[in-house]
Amino acid sequence: MIQTIEKKITEGLVVLLALLPLLLKILQDILHIAVPDSEAVLVNLVFLFFCFAGIITWRAEKHLSLASLLEKTSGKVKLVLSKFRSFATLFVLTVLFFDSLCQLVNPAQLANKIWGISLKFVFLFLPLCYASLIFLSCAKKNDRLFSFLGFFAGLFASAGTLGGILYYVLGIESMPFLYALSDFWISATQFLCFPLIIFFIVLAFIGVPLFIVIAGIAYIAFSQAGGYVDVIPLETYRILTDNSVAAIPLFTIAGYLLSKGSAGKRFIELFNALFGWFRGGTVVASVLVMTFFSTFTGVSGVTILALGSLLTIILTGSGYTQDKAESLVTSCGALGLLFPPSVAIIVYATVNYFSVDVMQLFAAAFIPGLLMSCAMIVLGIFFDKRTERPVFSPEKIVLAMKNCIWELILPVCICYGYFSGFLDLFQIAAFAVFYSFCLVCFIRRDFSFSDSMEVLAESVPVSGGVLFILGSAVGLSYFMLDADIPNILAGIITQYVQNKFLFLILMNIMLLVAGCLMDIYSAILIISPLLIPLAESFGISAVQTGVIFLMNLSIGFLTPPVGMDLFIASYTFKKPVGKVIQGILPFLLVQFTVLLLVTYIPWFTGVLVK
Repeated sequence: MIQTIEKKITEGLVVLLALLPLLLKILQDILHIAVPDSEAVLVNLVFLFFCFAGIITWRAEKHLSLASLLEKTSGKVKLVLSKFRSFATLFVLTVLFFDSLCQLVNPAQLANKIWGISLKFVFLFLPLCYASLIFLSCAKKNDRLFSFLGFFAGLFASAGTLGGILYYVLGIESMPFLYALSDFWISATQFLCFPLIIFFIVLAFIGVPLFIVIAGIAYIAFSQAGGYVDVIPLETYRILTDNSVAAIPLFTIAGYLLSKGSAGKRFIELFNALFGWFRGGTVVASVLVMTFFSTFTGVSGVTILALGSLLTIILTGSGYTQDKAESLVTSCGALGLLFPPSVAIIVYATVNYFSVDVMQLFAAAFIPGLLMSCAMIVLGIFFDKRTERPVFSPEKIVLAMKNCIWELILPVCICYGYFSGFLDLFQIAAFAVFYSFCLVCFIRRDFSFSDSMEVLAESVPVSGGVLFILGSAVGLSYFMLDADIPNILAGIITQYVQNKFLFLILMNIMLLVAGCLMDIYSAILIISPLLIPLAESFGISAVQTGVIFLMNLSIGFLTPPVGMDLFIASYTFKKPVGKVIQGILPFLLVQFTVLLLVTYIPWFTGVLVK
């Protein structure tokens, strides 16, 4: 019953987020009817979606995480690691719950109202979300004891926060016991800061969700700095009510709807008709389709999961071996991150809005993205050994275009609506969801209305996982900026590294490692604010740095031994990770070559930037 209510509320929020921005656009810009606080209403709806999506994603066990070492262990080792995971997860969820509850009852925070509704009512759903995750975790039979121990450890670490809650709610000022516990916790974290951070990093490799790992590190960092942990939930609320970030779940949902429907098949038929008559034509089709869908989904693995099997069948039917077909599909899983309306570019520009404009970043990334796609096409053509090909047929092209016309209209509308300034990013994302839903449900009839709503619900864990990463990583990013870590690092590096080209090599190596170990959104929030001032000290523009950053992270998805797409491809194609790595090495080498060109020739990133 509860799960059904959660699901229906979340579906309702998605429908509101898809329709309300377009309705408000009509009312305000066409009918000239002013709607006060309309933008605030929309972004706070996204915050509510975040809270409900987080619960659904947790229940489905689909929060983003690294491949777990638990799967490769057995016996007592597995049992011990499992207990550590349960303990740490409950510890972090507990401190986040009390932290957000403290800000809820703090009269100085969130005092405004929108449409007569206090923002405190909206923020209330954050502690309720964490409380639900705690309950769901403790309800599991496995490691229940260690889950409770983690809860009580979190209660101990939250002593200072509990004191704040009692003060705000009951007016109690003298709480020596809680203050003594708080002082002890702060002293302990100052002494054990680095071991605790390493402990949380290790947790990432035993399958703990990445948002738990990042939030835990942020909590330790703020605790050792004096206990100003109240920043974490406030920063979570701030980033998730940003207009640009609010577009992320909508673009992800739109891409998921399209990938589940017949859009992928229709695009393939079109591109096969256009290019299938010459050597490598099916490769061109496959690369273009993968690029298009990964642009929208924002998480490259979704495209591999949704279209990998279909594209492999088409490629093998065109003379490719099974291994080469799967390797090409895996290697192209993240190409769309460099093209508009890439969610990764939106997040990067939002996080670093003082340094780079989103339109400039879209323009700067276009040619590097084109180079990367063309490189995959050229290599794919090299591996195409088929001698028999269909005859070029204008009739087939016309027929395929007719069959794909509604799918082709969507990217045209998105590009025109956004780049003309007629629609903002949130409105474009809402339009993408509305159009995609109508396309799969009413025009193509891929699904009935009820089935379409089910597909909509399936997409929630994908977007929910991304939002939770953003919500936790922004706290750690805030700490690093507040502690002036970018300037400290800049001073250290510039003291020992004097050569710009050496710095670029080191930057690429560091980002490739980060791309292996982190998801792209937490890397953007945590690393990019540190990197931009460093690069600027060597005369590298923030725009070029952004493109290099995104290219490295997209390649990092494929970089052995723990690139995320390697494991997703292993799951999709049912083959060992080692076999996946062996197959993608030629494609990975070509992508590295393109990366070096873009890194050392600024023209590629600067020619389209005004």
